[in-house]
Amino acid sequence: MNETRTSDAPVTELTETESWGLLGGVSLGRLVTTVNGWTEIFPVNFVVQRNTVLFRTAEGTKLLTAALNEYVVFEADDHNTAEGWSVILRGKARLLATSAEIADARRAGLYPWIATQKERFVRITPQAVTGRRFRFGPEPDEGALVS
Repeated sequence: MNETRTSDAPVTELTETESWGLLGGVSLGRLVTTVNGWTEIFPVNFVVQRNTVLFRTAEGTKLLTAALNEYVVFEADDHNTAEGWSVILRGKARLLATSAEIADARRAGLYPWIATQKERFVRITPQAVTGRRFRFGPEPDEGALVS
C-alpha cells in the first residue's frame, strides 16, 4: 500500500498489534481451506488466545479440511458507518489432541453459537498477520486521483 498513516487516508495498514486488538473484539470470522482442489470458506465463531485463533467444530468437512490442509487462511472484519477493517492471518491449523491442550482451549471461554456438539478444538498459529482500515467516503473526482 502506498497510503500514509494519516486520518484522512482512505486505506491504512494496521500494525500487527492493532490487528490482534481488532480480532479480539469480534467473534465471527472465516476459515479458508482447500477441499478436492476447490477453495472453501467456512464461517466460524472464534476467540483469540495468546496471538492464535481458536475455534470449535464438529466432525465433518470443516474439521477434515483443517486437519488435512496444514496451511489455512483466516479472515475477520467489522465496520460502522464511518469506517471498516479487515484482518487476514495466514498460518497453520492444528487439531488439539492432548488433554492439556484441550483444557487450555476450554479456558478461553469459546462456546458454540448453535445447539450442536462441537467437541473438537482447532488452533491457527499465524505465520503472517496483515490488516487494513478503510475510511468510508465519496469516490474522489477523476481529476483528484494521483498517479
